Amino acid sequence: MSAHKNIDDALKILAQLGLPRAQQNERSALCLLALLDLAPEKKWKQAKNPPIGITPIMDWARDHYQKNYAPNTRETVRRQSMHQFVSAGLALYNPDDPSRPVNSPKAVYQIAPETLALLKTYGTRAWKTTLATHIAKNQTLTTRYAKERDIKLIPVAIGHGKKIKISPGAHSRLIKAIIEDFAPRFAPGSTLVYAGDTGEKWGYFDNALLSKLGVTVDTHGKMPDVVLYYAERGWLLLVESVTSHGPVDGKRHEELAQLFASASPGLVYVTAFPTRSIMARYLPNIAWETEVWVADAPSHLIHFNGTRFLGPYSTKN
Repeated sequence: MSAHKNIDDALKILAQLGLPRAQQNERSALCLLALLDLAPEKKWKQAKNPPIGITPIMDWARDHYQKNYAPNTRETVRRQSMHQFVSAGLALYNPDDPSRPVNSPKAVYQIAPETLALLKTYGTRAWKTTLATHIAKNQTLTTRYAKERDIKLIPVAIGHGKKIKISPGAHSRLIKAIIEDFAPRFAPGSTLVYAGDTGEKWGYFDNALLSKLGVTVDTHGKMPDVVLYYAERGWLLLVESVTSHGPVDGKRHEELAQLFASASPGLVYVTAFPTRSIMARYLPNIAWETEVWVADAPSHLIHFNGTRFLGPYSTKN
């Protein structure tokens, strides 16, 4: 039996059991095989469930499948494979002594008895039936993670009683503030065209509206974090949300000008910061003829040039 055959089978099993994509890889497959003591010459019906630690798992993968893991990958194996196995109910952590400290060198993992019974049927006619029964009794980790992620999503009001949800985090909280606090103050009645999302790049995108305004972009276009159409003034506001990097500096100003060169409305460039202390780090880099808004002082706007206040600047002069 080919060593790759067992690895390929383990990958298929992880997918069918509903493990997230981040765990559908060779590392996790080898962890599963090690937990089952399933060497290349063994069949799934010969699987066992010996208790085994992280370093012994890595040694086992080297000895049986010629996969060498560097010592500094120990935490990756623990946090990115074994942790999810335990969360999914596939494996038990310290079943012999649950009170054992996390950092104990004696810490071990063991395939859960019901998981062992299930995996012994892989490759037989009973597999599909036992798998279906197992999944019905045990919610898959992918589904659980999806629900947990949905609970943590940040709701954002986009007008007309509608809401979108974006991934949690400081960057997304600032995007929410741009849409709910900046827009009503400085572009009242404006329409949200685009809002990025750290989890899903294209969090919200009214492609039809942007096309009507003369702009066509694809997934390779480096969009600003928020795009607002202020119809009353005939403006398109391009807003960058900055929590750690990315203000509208000279380079970014040029990129956005090129990306939106065909837009019929005038372009307004805005950099948004959560606090003035964070803004202070980037003051030397902010481009002239742009605007700066700070979420902790939402009723104020800083204008980088004095010929006019908020408004588009013609590049044809």
